[in-house]
Amino acid sequence: MPLFTGNLKMWMSLCQSLKIFSMLVEVEMINETGQIELDQKYMLLALAEARRGQGRTSPNPCVGAIIVGDGSVVGRGYHKKAGTPHAEVHALRDAGEKAAGATAYVTLEPCSHTGRTPPCCVALAKAGVLRVVVGMTDPNPLVNGRGVQYLRDHGIEVSTGICEADCREINRPFIKKITTGTPWMIMKAGISLDGRMNYKEGEPGWITGPESGALVHQLRDSVDAIMVGSGTVMIDNPSLTTRLPGGGGRDPVAVILDSQLKTDPDAHVYSAASGRSVLVFCQHDVDEGRKEVFAERGVIVLPVSSLPEGLDLGEIVAVLGERDICSVLVEGGAQLHGQLLQKRLYDYLYLFQAPLFAGDGGVSLVTGCPLAGREDAIALRGVRRSVLGAHLLLEGEIEYP
Repeated sequence: MPLFTGNLKMWMSLCQSLKIFSMLVEVEMINETGQIELDQKYMLLALAEARRGQGRTSPNPCVGAIIVGDGSVVGRGYHKKAGTPHAEVHALRDAGEKAAGATAYVTLEPCSHTGRTPPCCVALAKAGVLRVVVGMTDPNPLVNGRGVQYLRDHGIEVSTGICEADCREINRPFIKKITTGTPWMIMKAGISLDGRMNYKEGEPGWITGPESGALVHQLRDSVDAIMVGSGTVMIDNPSLTTRLPGGGGRDPVAVILDSQLKTDPDAHVYSAASGRSVLVFCQHDVDEGRKEVFAERGVIVLPVSSLPEGLDLGEIVAVLGERDICSVLVEGGAQLHGQLLQKRLYDYLYLFQAPLFAGDGGVSLVTGCPLAGREDAIALRGVRRSVLGAHLLLEGEIEYP
């Protein structure tokens, strides 16, 4: 009997210990969940800061930073332009002495090398920050984990991967450029319900309306370059500039594919006095006098190799990357869209659709991109759908088989 009683007491004590342990684990899980939610809240604020620099930082990434001390935001900042202070430095300056003992939220891993500006991880350590929350590690080989390691080596607690998908999304052009050397290529087109881009081949005639146009100008303001073919220049005579409702838009580099330099040197895109660069890609054997006509207008003429179907688009994309262009919005015609798709050079699609039928006279969205069947179909992933007035917008990453 005493033996049984002793065992019973032992089991009761063990059960009580297990219950207490379980409660402690549950409390820890609740605390951890609460901390994650808090980290996400402040990282979203850092992302909002990062977006303020979108389209202005190339070839650098968009980065935002928030400093939180005693449960409130005491500093904020974002990277404004390559060669200027990074987001962390702006946020630390904003926080001042309150940065000591605080937590820093940064959308991208703080840099650990000296470039045109000093290392941000050093600035965070010197400011006395106790914890750093990082949205994503920096794919730049000069950083890529070194910033996080520096912080940890200096006694700073580091958490990574908070809102990582959102942090990666705002820097897709930077990630593509730093990992492949080539820019993020965006296909933009407007079509009718029957898949036509205009009403009659060879004539201008925009399918979509002002709601779509407003978003297109926002897209132009956020990219490094706009690309069109010679046909678009000759038919539509576009300026390829950015026009925002409140002004202040930035005109990206204009890229024209004109194999024989047959476009009019006085076309709007060549004469728009916005101070932006205009690049024209042509064949090597184009008449030197013709090249000089464009050069006199400040146009940069870049001869590239030719293929049976036209200019070597792969070489063109590589040249743009070499010129530190990280994102290109392609507003071309069916042939250019088709060739870029066939060569797997596109990364993302914005497709605007108007609520009308254009008929057989219009040009289809894509030509010159033969596919064997369903197994070769080019698809979209991460699809998003939006309503813009009477128009629809379909967007997503282009996925090749």
